[in-house]
Amino acid sequence: MSTTILERPASARPDDQVPLTFGLVLYNGFQALDVFGPIDALNILSFLYPIKLYVLAESLDPVTTKSPQGFEHPGSEFSQRILPTHTFESAPKVDVLIVPGGVGNRGPIDAAISYIGKVAPEVGYVFTICTGSGMVARTGVLDGRRATTNKKAFSRIAALRPQVQWVKRARWVVDGNIWTASGVSAGLDAIFAFIQEIYGSEVASLISAFMEYEPHSDPSWDPFAGPDA
Repeated sequence: MSTTILERPASARPDDQVPLTFGLVLYNGFQALDVFGPIDALNILSFLYPIKLYVLAESLDPVTTKSPQGFEHPGSEFSQRILPTHTFESAPKVDVLIVPGGVGNRGPIDAAISYIGKVAPEVGYVFTICTGSGMVARTGVLDGRRATTNKKAFSRIAALRPQVQWVKRARWVVDGNIWTASGVSAGLDAIFAFIQEIYGSEVASLISAFMEYEPHSDPSWDPFAGPDA
């Protein structure tokens, strides 16, 4: 009896030509879909490739979606938690660094910023979702590069690092090895574009069919940017 759920297409790029290790940067107050949207597409990619995920945080304590600032309704008790696999200090080398957004990055996140600044110039790819691009921008890694972010936070994030060429109308932006997705759900469209570009179009189609998700394929599609963008 076969244990294979999906068959890797013949057109898929071989293991030695694609990134196989992913590092997910977490902090309290991360946005759930920023993380779980792209990660679930990668979960399915793991049926086809021997990829590894390292969940990275300041400590090995559970990391929560609950905002450190207490932005939730006083009566709310609604959050999710992830257990890190490594601290920023013990993190292995990775091929792809994933940086999600979330209201938690409005507060002190010095350890995460320090780690990103150290490893982002060395990895094969940097992939950000939502205001995660602002975290990477603060390190100077995006200086002179094109990038985007959540449109509700666009002015605030752009002001963090004016040296970045911020693109307001974009579902996602690719500049060399830097991939930045717009707000929250845009991470799903961007990860499918990433999978298509790096692993092959048939791989991306296989995964999107498995998820019953039809990704937007136009990176300039952006109904959230406003008429003046």
